[in-house]
Amino acid sequence: MEAPTRQAFAPRIQRRLDALAQISAEPGAITRLYLTPEQARAEALVAGWMQEAGMRVHRDAVGNLIGRVEGREPGGPALVIGSHLDTVRNAGRYDGPLGVVAGIACVAALLREGPPPVAIEVVGFADEEGVRFAATLTGSRAFAGHLDPAALRTLDSAGTTLAAAMREYGLDPKAVPGAARRPDEILGYVELHIEQGPMLEREGLPVGLVTAISGASRLEITLSGEAGHAGTVAMTERRDALAGAAECILAIEARCRGEEHLVGTVGRIQALPGAVNTIPGQAKFSLDLRAPDDAQRHAALADIDGACKRIALRRRLGFGIALLHEAEAVPCDPGMTALVEAAIVAEGHPVLSLPSGAGHDGMAVAAIAPIAMVFVRCRGGVSHNPAEFASLPDIEAGTRVLLGTVRGFLAQRAG
Repeated sequence: MEAPTRQAFAPRIQRRLDALAQISAEPGAITRLYLTPEQARAEALVAGWMQEAGMRVHRDAVGNLIGRVEGREPGGPALVIGSHLDTVRNAGRYDGPLGVVAGIACVAALLREGPPPVAIEVVGFADEEGVRFAATLTGSRAFAGHLDPAALRTLDSAGTTLAAAMREYGLDPKAVPGAARRPDEILGYVELHIEQGPMLEREGLPVGLVTAISGASRLEITLSGEAGHAGTVAMTERRDALAGAAECILAIEARCRGEEHLVGTVGRIQALPGAVNTIPGQAKFSLDLRAPDDAQRHAALADIDGACKRIALRRRLGFGIALLHEAEAVPCDPGMTALVEAAIVAEGHPVLSLPSGAGHDGMAVAAIAPIAMVFVRCRGGVSHNPAEFASLPDIEAGTRVLLGTVRGFLAQRAG
């Protein structure tokens, strides 16, 4: 390959992100859900950019958009750059699409220098967010060959199954296994993504090195007491399930505040019978517990279980806990991470290593390939929100680090 040439990437990337932001199911907002007309329009736009960059483009059986340039061995294994094109409802414009658009920019720059030694693919994954159907990472799980066939039976709010929506979109649910890639087809995976957190901004840095994607446990905790009249039952005689839940929630907060990178969130609570003049006889609340180390998360979960049981016993309440979801932490590959670190240093930035508390497509791809991630600073750590923002200098820095990572990988393969 010829010597690299310097150019500005961010202005064009931002224009493309702005163009994607105009494709939405809701006026004045950004909403692009899986298997919708908006997804089709976004894919068509991105496919054009891929082709303009010199890539051959196709859509796989689950709806992932894939652009590919061949290496010296046609049909050989590829380095994959990826992220997702779907959004949450009323989203920002950077979460997901930034990684895809920046990946296209990197491939275009590399092809101007000459053909790569190995194939490179840019993948716009379908349904990372899982908003329409109760199944996240649909595209990347199918890509990695780990999509549960039961996911095809999940329903959206209109009662449409995922399989039926695929057929309506022009996809064949029976062909989904064909989207799976073998480990010998994928050399590595790298993803550029906004941080969705405050650490880079706090440290005054444009980019960061991701060490792991946190594992998560999601649970429902139920406390059962006795409903009673709000005016006639003495405070000392009450078995108030909601008061017990409140104490449990504070115990969860205290436990999670005690360790770095451990986070616990109670995002939903329900009190029954739900009358203003009745003591709650039952309370249910959710718990989302995350950490980049599974042992850390499991230890915290055991402590929380014990603390809540003690609270329930002291308050004369029944206690139940149900595990709804469990995902193991995914460490980034040391070799791939070293390439990211070298690229950050080469761009003149200090290296801040940090885990990702949010899930990403790399969690699924890690089952078949070594992965790495680059974070880009986002203002206020805000994401999944119209206020989501990354500056042009930070987009430029992140894209250059992504490009440097890919160059480092290709240099190893060329040697």
